Amino acid sequence: MDAPSRATEIKAILTAAVAFMTALWGWLGWMILIFIVSIVLDYVTGSWAAKAHGVWSSKIAREGLWHKLGEIVALLVAALCDIAIDVILQSTAAPVIGDITYGCYITMVVAIWYIFTELGSIAENAEELGAKVPKWLTVGIGRLQQKADSVEILGGQASDEQQRKHEKPADNYQQLADQEGGTATLEEILEEFTDDD
Repeated sequence: MDAPSRATEIKAILTAAVAFMTALWGWLGWMILIFIVSIVLDYVTGSWAAKAHGVWSSKIAREGLWHKLGEIVALLVAALCDIAIDVILQSTAAPVIGDITYGCYITMVVAIWYIFTELGSIAENAEELGAKVPKWLTVGIGRLQQKADSVEILGGQASDEQQRKHEKPADNYQQLADQEGGTATLEEILEEFTDDD
């Protein structure tokens, strides 16, 4: 078998596997997988960065694991909220207005928020390991996290204290962008790259 045929065969197998997994667990399953991979990468890169600077501590590592467990519990709470809403809608509204389709909206938004939180932390860990990370990437991650944090579900509004607690990472990214001479949208950055070609 020649190389192009083998490559096509491998692509077909991978495509079939991804399609099967998507059919099996849907987009929410992929989001949960990305969430888990992000948690693991953040913990591993954080540990590497601490070891590289000679400040690794088993106590701090354990605290990090407890923090990650807390994130998983929060995601489970979001999933339980989605399940409860679906059950309530099916048992109370369905007899009156018919079958209602409700998705896993709360779980998805919470997973997205945690993913962007973890990605921001991974980028910081990469910098601690000595890699240059583009400022537009860290600013963009911060903005995406802020967007996910500002989503209103069921008319919920965070208290001022809750908003301040969760705005700090995004504010840090905004300060970082301001230090770099202002902010640029992703579209502006992409335009700049495409103009050079």
